[in-house]
Amino acid sequence: MNRKFVRKMALAAAGFALAAGGLAGTAYAQRDPAYEAARASGKVGEKMDGYLGIVGASTPELQRMVNDINIKRRAVYAQKAQTANATLEEYALTAGCIAIARTEPGEKYQAPDGSWKTRTSAPPERDSRCPA
Repeated sequence: MNRKFVRKMALAAAGFALAAGGLAGTAYAQRDPAYEAARASGKVGEKMDGYLGIVGASTPELQRMVNDINIKRRAVYAQKAQTANATLEEYALTAGCIAIARTEPGEKYQAPDGSWKTRTSAPPERDSRCPA
């Protein structure tokens, strides 16, 4: 990994951490009972690319909810990536690393191999590109 990319990732991570309020104000604060239930039941999980994913079978309602959350996340990522002088993809990856690290035991997340895992009390598996 080149230094420029690592620097951008660190900037993006810092921007994401500082923007937690902004992200919380959009996607995370939008946790309605349907989102909480889907997360708790393992129907949705955090993906490595920074977006929410559907685990298993989908319904139109579940797809609409995930799409809505992901649209809001993308808007925040685009704004913060520009501030951090990073690409949207770099910023979203860093956001995904942080979101996966913040999952609670029992919640689903996407492992580096693309499979869905259930978080245990152990740290989740994270992509090697994730900032430390």
